[in-house]
This record gives sequence, C-alpha cells and structure tokens, in this order.
Amino acid sequence: MDVESAPKPGKPRGPAKRGHGCRNICIALVATLVLVVVLIVILAFTVFKAKHPVTTVNSAKLEKLQVSLNVAPLGLDLNVTLDLDISVKNPNKVGFKYKNSTTVLNYRGEPVGEVPLPADEIGADRTKQMNLTLTVMANRFLSNSQAYSDFLSGVLPLNTYTKMSGKVTIMGLFKVHVVSTTSCDLSVFVSNRTVGDQRCRYKTKL
Repeated sequence: MDVESAPKPGKPRGPAKRGHGCRNICIALVATLVLVVVLIVILAFTVFKAKHPVTTVNSAKLEKLQVSLNVAPLGLDLNVTLDLDISVKNPNKVGFKYKNSTTVLNYRGEPVGEVPLPADEIGADRTKQMNLTLTVMANRFLSNSQAYSDFLSGVLPLNTYTKMSGKVTIMGLFKVHVVSTTSCDLSVFVSNRTVGDQRCRYKTKL
C-alpha cells in the first residue's frame, strides 16, 4: 500500500518574497524623498533665505543749478538737474529679477521729481551700478515755504525713495516674491554741489 507523506515545510514562495522586497524599496524611496524635501526646506530658509537688496546713493551731483531770487515780487526761480549714482546690491545666493521700478526724489516729505528704473536682473552676490539723471520739478519744490530759507542757508534736505518689486527663484523650485524699499535722507550743499550726511533705511516684504 502506498502511503503519502505529509508535505515538508519549505521556503516562502517566489511572489511573496518579491512583494516583500518591493515594499522595502518603496519605503526607502519615500524616506529618501522626505529627506530631500526637508533638506531643500532647510536650505531655503537658511543659506538661500531671501534677503533685501541694498540700494545706496553713492553720489548726487547738481549738474545744473540755476537759482535767482526776485525781490519784488518776492519769488525764486529754480532750474535743477540732479545726477544720481546709485548701486543696488543683491546679497542673495540666487539672482534677483525685478520689474520696472521708480526712484522718487522728495523734499521735506513732498515728491519733487522721479526717474524710472527699467526692469532687469541682478546676479547672485552682484552689485548693479545705475547712473540716473533727475530733473527737479521746480513748481513743486518752490511751493514749499521753506525752500527760500533752505537755499539761503546753503543746505537742501532731500530724500530718495526707491521701491523694487521682483522675485528670486530658489534652487529652481521655489519662487519668492520680494518687495524692497530703500529710503535715503541726504543733504545737498548748494555752494559746492556735494552731498553729505546720508542715512538709509531698508524694508523688505516677502
């Protein structure tokens, strides 16, 4: 009589083993992806954290300054052209691409002239030089009652205000919109047409 023996326990079959290996591979891929994302986020908020561009008025020259004081009736005739040498430094580790912007010249809180800044891009850790010619709007300037006394004292308190709106792209993945404003107070000495006592304030919105 033939007697069948009970099947001996053997190793797991092939498909089950392959399924277990695929699961391990998927877990490893997900873990690697999570680590990469975490690393990118850390870099985005540390090394590549968006910083404000720094605008500096290197010099301001009164190329055309024609002033005449009328005694009767009392009045002041003014013709002023101001040459501004401005530098914009991009401290970011990536390029800063900005839209059309404007630099406004203010006198005692009132705008008296402006000059456009065409859209451009500043490379990482680069500084862009800009030579701007700004014609002062005499009618706005002279509408301030303190203009006469400031000219007689020989010192004009002016302010330049620059607003730059653009974006930086971090690692080709994240686009961070940046709005940077720079306000610089400066004194222009009428006698020798030089600039001194410059103080700048910066503000950035991300």
